[in-house]
Amino acid sequence: MLSLTGLPLPLGGTSNHFRTMELRKIGGWDPYNMTEDADLGLRLYRLGYRSRVIFKPTLEEAPTARSVWLGQRTRWFKGWLQTWLVLMRKPGQLRGEMGWPAFIVFQILIAGLLLSALSHPFIVGFLAYLTWLMLDDGTHAEGWLTFWLFTCDIVNIFGSYAVFISLGRSRMTVREKRAVGWRWIFVPVYWLAMSLAAWKALLELQTNPFSWNKTPHVPVSDHAQS
Repeated sequence: MLSLTGLPLPLGGTSNHFRTMELRKIGGWDPYNMTEDADLGLRLYRLGYRSRVIFKPTLEEAPTARSVWLGQRTRWFKGWLQTWLVLMRKPGQLRGEMGWPAFIVFQILIAGLLLSALSHPFIVGFLAYLTWLMLDDGTHAEGWLTFWLFTCDIVNIFGSYAVFISLGRSRMTVREKRAVGWRWIFVPVYWLAMSLAAWKALLELQTNPFSWNKTPHVPVSDHAQS
């Protein structure tokens, strides 16, 4: 959708294709950014270039160990933080180069993603607190504010889970959907794990900003490719 509408497209880490001359002209990769692909995609946009998506599958083995997965997500969040901070050094200039629609989309994509991950445990905690209040006091007229806050929190959290699952399933093949099966019920746990990665990234940005959490990738077997 971002590609089709000409909006900023943070690039992913696999199957990127560039014209070498343009890549050199804009300064190439940022060797200090943990998500140099996302940084490059946004930098290309602000300099007047546009990215397009080729609808071909890319095979990549996902991490299977919790420690590897957490390290990878921590690196991604740290890189998105770096990207946002670098681009927002001069927000007025960035808005002028991107234009208002693209600037707003950039804030939603990067800042919104970061804020949602960092705040998710607090939202869940607030929901638990409201639940305790309602169970303790009941939903009588005096507790109307608690009730409506509880309702809004429920809609926000479970609506977000539903959108996340819907978007994920919309691009899956039948075999992938069958492989995931009932495991969608672990989405709330997954989001809390993502929050842990985001908070680790925030800490690492202060203490060790350029450490690179390596992600070992096991080659995809012939059976998985068939």
